[in-house]
Amino acid sequence: MAFGKEASVKGDPAVYQLSPEIKKYTLLDLGFTTKTNGTFIFERSLDPTSPFNQGIKLKIMIKGDFSGFKISTVTANGMQNVSIFSREQDAPLVEQYNFLIAELIKHSVIMKK
Repeated sequence: MAFGKEASVKGDPAVYQLSPEIKKYTLLDLGFTTKTNGTFIFERSLDPTSPFNQGIKLKIMIKGDFSGFKISTVTANGMQNVSIFSREQDAPLVEQYNFLIAELIKHSVIMKK
């Protein structure tokens, strides 16, 4: 999946784009880490019962110059995209996903298109 101006999560009808007000320090405050090439990465478990980074995760990657980003829900090893919106038993994961997305919107990292 390539970096783009807009992105959406598999199964989520909402489309997101980077906020024009995005700041590097906001990303760091929210728990993003940086790779050596300058890319910002955010990975959080969507399992509200486990404090460890296992199970399905929300993964967001933002280019260092804020020209594009990727967003997805992935397996614990981060290798496969999964949809958390298709099964009723995944409702707690969807709730946590919505909470994390709301926080990113509130802090002007992303916005709904």
